[in-house]
Amino acid sequence: MTPTCFHCGEPVPSDCTLTVHTNGVDAPVCCRGCEAAATWIQGLGLSDYYRLRSEPAERAETLADFGAWDRPAMARLHVRMHAADRAEVVVLVDGMRCAACGWLIERALGAEPGVREVGVNAPARRVRLVFDPRDTPLSHLLTALARLGYDPHPLDLAALDALRQRESRDALKRLVVAGLGTMQAMMYAVALYAGQFDGMDVATRDFFRWLGFLVTTPVVLYAARPFFAGALRELRARHLSMDTPVALAIALIYLASLIATLGRSGEIYFDSVSMFVLFLLGARYVEMRARHRAGDLVDALARLQPATAERVADGGGSETVGVHELQAGDRVRVAAGAGVPADGVLLDSACHVDESLLTGESTPRRRLCGDTLMAGTLLQDGPVELRVTQVGADTVLAGIVRMITRAASDKPALARVADEHARRFVLRTLALTALTAAAWSVFDPARAFDAAIAVLVISCPCAFALAVPAALTRAVAVLARRGVLVVDGDALERLAQVDTVVFDKTGTLTVPALDRARSEARRGDLDAALRIAAALEQASTHPLARALRAAAGDATLPTVRERHENAGAGVEGVIDGMRYRLGRADWNGETDDERLVLCDQHGTLARFAMHERPRVEAAATVAALHDADLHVVLLSGDRRERVARIAEALDIDDWQAEATPADKLAGLHRLRQEGGVVAMVGDGINDAPVLAGADVAVALGSGAALAQASSGLLLAGDRLDRLLQARTVAREMLAATRRNLRWAIGYNLAAVPLAALGLVPPWLAAIGMSASSLLVLLQSLRIGRRSTQPASTGKTTVAAVSREALA
Repeated sequence: MTPTCFHCGEPVPSDCTLTVHTNGVDAPVCCRGCEAAATWIQGLGLSDYYRLRSEPAERAETLADFGAWDRPAMARLHVRMHAADRAEVVVLVDGMRCAACGWLIERALGAEPGVREVGVNAPARRVRLVFDPRDTPLSHLLTALARLGYDPHPLDLAALDALRQRESRDALKRLVVAGLGTMQAMMYAVALYAGQFDGMDVATRDFFRWLGFLVTTPVVLYAARPFFAGALRELRARHLSMDTPVALAIALIYLASLIATLGRSGEIYFDSVSMFVLFLLGARYVEMRARHRAGDLVDALARLQPATAERVADGGGSETVGVHELQAGDRVRVAAGAGVPADGVLLDSACHVDESLLTGESTPRRRLCGDTLMAGTLLQDGPVELRVTQVGADTVLAGIVRMITRAASDKPALARVADEHARRFVLRTLALTALTAAAWSVFDPARAFDAAIAVLVISCPCAFALAVPAALTRAVAVLARRGVLVVDGDALERLAQVDTVVFDKTGTLTVPALDRARSEARRGDLDAALRIAAALEQASTHPLARALRAAAGDATLPTVRERHENAGAGVEGVIDGMRYRLGRADWNGETDDERLVLCDQHGTLARFAMHERPRVEAAATVAALHDADLHVVLLSGDRRERVARIAEALDIDDWQAEATPADKLAGLHRLRQEGGVVAMVGDGINDAPVLAGADVAVALGSGAALAQASSGLLLAGDRLDRLLQARTVAREMLAATRRNLRWAIGYNLAAVPLAALGLVPPWLAAIGMSASSLLVLLQSLRIGRRSTQPASTGKTTVAAVSREALA
């Protein structure tokens, strides 16, 4: 018998004498690549991988050269640099077959120098790496992946499509084989049942039995292979789940039928086992399609960014270049109807941009000179030119993809609890099956097998295991399409239970605007000073910066060089050889702390007075929260009279002014100690500590990066009413999960006793179990489809809240 390779399972060539030493013996390997991979895995102390895996690894061929990933152009496209010592990348990994692969990758790459985090999403075959590029280049980590037998690819459209197509094609082939086999097995079973009444002779009966065996064997050995592989993986990992009872039921029914066929006596169940596999694969196919639809957002985002861009040369000419060739500071021309290739500052007077897929905002937004255009958005009118600020992995688009990927890689607490319940459920199922078989063996041995198989099949926890992930996946997908990004999977469960919502004021409930009546120019023209101020702030996302740019209107802004931000004070830069400073009055030598002051080298140039107005949707959002019996709190660091004015306008009774970040955090702790489940909505760096301390942290999409990093939910497009959407969907998700779990438990409590009493044949048990799983999936797909009429209160008419906002 030809030996097989210890690492990849391929036949070992007759002239190959390579071995690896494992568990005290020399195991054969087929090539130098597999020898190196197995030796490396053993050297890392990860030999348990070979016990945990359900399928052999990919053959370790000659390693590819990943040096191109370290080149600046390639790195800009795929690698996000958070700091000099912290880089992040998401790669698509082909060859991942089971949870053991994820276990191996996490531990092998985690042992590499400079690696901070390794996140593996085995079903999606994606690996997220956070590492120090000074210690370990990305090419070294990818080479390590290849050495393990996996094939890493950039997370691009072609790779995503290829992976999706392979998975769908494989699932469809298994489903077709099971369907054809079931139809044939049922046909032969009908002939056998009819023959019992018409006096079919023994030879003809045996002939139909063997035909049933022939058409069922491909169903069991090929179509049902994923169930056997999953059960083997679970047993090796000593962690039971739904695959174990399914595989056990399929194997027992098939073997019992084969024994009856060989012995020419007893009952056969080839039709039942084929039907069982068909319904199970059908449920899994529906689940896969639902998961693919949930992942369609990431795929659609990957399609947004164009592959090329029209770069404008200094002399006025242009050239078509790859997006990966763009650098910060390049000028790019974008034609009407084309996609924006990189994040950049608009250089023309104005344009309209479709940001619907990134922000969920269906109406094109008007962008003015100096505003930021995001990569992947679609230009409605043009052409326009922009100056590139961020490319590749640093763009907003790439950040959204990263956040969705990170949320998919982390299993929330609700799912972990459900997994643990499912494991205990499997143990009870196996014990009840054995007890049923033992009881019937005493009272009526001829019916023991049928009753035991019916119990095993009907109580299989497929619906139980699908209850949480199906609802959670659907909720995350629905919210992503509505402009709410779920960064932390646990946030949705907590949001459904929130009874207190705390808001920051500036940039969250309110937007600042220039008060021209109170602004003044000390020297020159106010409009000229305003253009200088807007130019200095054109790269900032701070609400005051956006207010200055909006006040400047369509005016052409001058070019700023040597721009530098001073945290908490202001910004400075050089325009036409003159250095300007814009910021707080005390930073610029003034005493009026209510104004922003613009200075040049000769002193104060202008003073800008700002006033605040509530966001358009703020009153409707607060009113809707009141209608939902939620306690609304306003915590602000601004002066008392300003906070009081906004609180009165928005009908918020509980507010605190002049609060430092420490005061806000103390107020948050007080609310939680009083028994509240608190959601904090903020915008800006000073909100990060409070966001991190809340039960649910919600940040606006334009907020500072630190605030967004501390959040569990991100409201893209600066729309507060999306908090209502998120809460409604979260409550629907939690309700669907509870319905799913109640249904799964209730179904088992009702059906298992009938099966144990011998009243349910195995084929009917298969239909019932599969129908139960499909019902769970269909219940989950209803999340997000309900819409509610806008509410109203005695004080505020909530007409501004759209049907979608409350859906």
